[in-house]
Amino acid sequence: MTTVVSRPIRTTRPRRVAAGGAVAGHASDYTELTRRVKAAGLLERRPGFYAIRVALLATAFAVATVLLVTLGHTWWQLLVAGLFGLLFTQVGFLAHDGAHRQMFTSGKRNEWVSRVMANLVVGLSYGWWMHKHSRHHANPNTEGKDMDMDANALVFTPRDAAARTGLAAVLMRKQGWFFFPVLTLTGLDLHVKSVRMLTARGEVKHRVLELALIAVRLIGFAALVIWAAGPVVGIAFLAVQVMVFGFTMGAAFAPNHKGMPLIDESQRVDYLRRQVLTSRNITGGWPVTLGMGGLNYQIEHHLFPSMPSINLHRARPIVKGYCAELGVPYTEATLPGSWAIVVRYIHRVGLGAADPFDCPAAAALRTA
Repeated sequence: MTTVVSRPIRTTRPRRVAAGGAVAGHASDYTELTRRVKAAGLLERRPGFYAIRVALLATAFAVATVLLVTLGHTWWQLLVAGLFGLLFTQVGFLAHDGAHRQMFTSGKRNEWVSRVMANLVVGLSYGWWMHKHSRHHANPNTEGKDMDMDANALVFTPRDAAARTGLAAVLMRKQGWFFFPVLTLTGLDLHVKSVRMLTARGEVKHRVLELALIAVRLIGFAALVIWAAGPVVGIAFLAVQVMVFGFTMGAAFAPNHKGMPLIDESQRVDYLRRQVLTSRNITGGWPVTLGMGGLNYQIEHHLFPSMPSINLHRARPIVKGYCAELGVPYTEATLPGSWAIVVRYIHRVGLGAADPFDCPAAAALRTA
């Protein structure tokens, strides 16, 4: 395992920088990296890859549906439930790619394909997720701006930890123990938040349409399962499906940023360093890439969000080599290693021992 920034250096708030000099240099760093990536053709769309991916998922869903309908009232259905959970996660990854305009050159086509997949297939509000995820990409690990850092069942910053009182504070001190169990509730949390935001008037674009699509998915799928497997097995089926979906989604997203340096919202860090220093790649080859939908190349994805996920592994040596030229830490870890880092980090936050403004970019690497 390689974790370059496992113990970030505490720094002071950055001083102001005069125009030119380091400011211009840092701004041009990303420009040069973009030139190299474009020269390699890695920002070109890959429609064939996405066509194959959609066809494989459609086939897998057809097989899973046939199994659901034909097995009847048997506990073997729980294996089918796990399969559906995995498939919903994979569609979630596909919708994520479309939301980042990786699938088509047309922004509208990407948007509508992702909206249908997210709401009608996954049961997740595209509009709500886009608002949340866009803020995350613009300000990763930035307290007060990155909604992925907001406190929920777990807290990720000492500021949020200090606000916990009573029983919540007691449980928070052991929150590292709860990381994996909480992941199983991620799917339920996504469904609930999606419905809540869609029923809040004016919060989401195309709210009525999304609400209709997500209702068909959540109510229609539950009805199909209970009809095919019976009420007892059916309810257990839905519970397993939601838990597998939540665990695989959470286990894919959490290792990429949790435990990496946090940036105070008042600190000014240039785009390249902001994305690289707050992100972690996950090693492990094609099995990890398949399981994480390509998001194991998180550094490359954050630097070039519209790059098709199939190209991210080819961008890695270019980005890693360029970061070495600049002296910018490039962090990688195995999947088990990254989970261990995350658990240690959130446990430390729960104990009140983490500094949210530890960021090696803050003092020396800054831009306008």
